[in-house]
Amino acid sequence: MRRIRAKWIVLGLLPLTIGATYYDLKQNRAPGSWRQASRASVGLAPDPALAPQAVVQVYAARAVRWRGYFGVHTWIAVKRAQEQSYTVYEVMGWRLRRNGTSVVARERVPDEPWYGNAPTLIAERRGDDVDELITRIEQAVLSYPYADTYHVWPGPNSNTFTAHVLREVPELRADLPANAIGKDFLSAGFVARSPSGTGLQLNLYGLLGIMVGREEGLELNLLGLTFGVDPLDLALKLPLAGTLSAMRFLETAAAREIQATGDGDVEN
Repeated sequence: MRRIRAKWIVLGLLPLTIGATYYDLKQNRAPGSWRQASRASVGLAPDPALAPQAVVQVYAARAVRWRGYFGVHTWIAVKRAQEQSYTVYEVMGWRLRRNGTSVVARERVPDEPWYGNAPTLIAERRGDDVDELITRIEQAVLSYPYADTYHVWPGPNSNTFTAHVLREVPELRADLPANAIGKDFLSAGFVARSPSGTGLQLNLYGLLGIMVGREEGLELNLLGLTFGVDPLDLALKLPLAGTLSAMRFLETAAAREIQATGDGDVEN
């Protein structure tokens, strides 16, 4: 009976997973080739000329090419007070072959689409105390232990890097999406606090584990795939689809309706 119940649960979630993945790709992927995709800001990052305060932001976007069907790429953007540009920290596998390290630090538009895929803002901090957080982020970047190693699955990869930095700076309270494959590949040992710093996780090389946290809710990791629930955000966590939050869906829908109404007013 237990096997039968599990089978029906899986069959019931499968259409939801496929549908949510298709919807996310359709909403966030630009038409045409990713080579010609725009790299302009999508409006999620404060303009340095208008926002002198320090800023830290964590982003996720669907990965490029076939990888985008399975997961996302994540990165961290920082700007100290009075600075006129952002520094983005991320991991790229192809940079390892060229430079001997997969860790990349460069000045770029923090909220530009990732090869045509629109980013989602995962966490943000602004204010006078953020400069100190940026110093700790820089230290965490330097302490990342897998700069000379990269594996798309199960890690270490770009999401392993972001999760490592977040664990070192838990004040960001970032809850990485369920399809951030590699986030559970721990930097050291098999026990660590969750990336948000609000819970605990046990994991075996990103292949098998469990996580419980205030921000993350309950997550089960199996072969790099995440299944879980987040009661506070009314969210279901599924492979491929990521984190399906009823609250975020309503907020996004409301924001798009406001934007559409505003565009209509301008045209009229």
